[in-house]
Amino acid sequence: MPERDTKLHGSWRLVSFYTELKDSKERTQPWGINPNGRIIFGADGRMMVLVTAKVREPGNTDEKLAALFRTVMAYTGRYRIDGDRFVVNVDSSWNEVWNGSEQERFYKLDGDILEVKTAWMANPLVLGNPMGRGILNFRRE
Repeated sequence: MPERDTKLHGSWRLVSFYTELKDSKERTQPWGINPNGRIIFGADGRMMVLVTAKVREPGNTDEKLAALFRTVMAYTGRYRIDGDRFVVNVDSSWNEVWNGSEQERFYKLDGDILEVKTAWMANPLVLGNPMGRGILNFRRE
């Protein structure tokens, strides 16, 4: 059975979300200063994350529906802990490309604050998809 870090178990509320470009080290908050979101780690070895921009309009046109897709990130799957990272075997995702993949995340725990960094990857939120990573901070609920 994979190692479980019981300190991660439970529900965490998103506090901040940044993207960082690998070449320039430029950091931005693509979904504003108060994005919505949660990450939940279950004792059963399953996790789920949902992150959205704070301001979103209902999707009643093709353009608005596309904007909704560009301002959400969600996936779930079984996870394992490996040192300072967790790896998720994604079985359901907002991005069909991630289904069946392993998503690697690096984490640091400081009391009730959980910092999560993605691995460097093509940034789907920036035109041209330059290499970047997400940096998310959560507070235990």
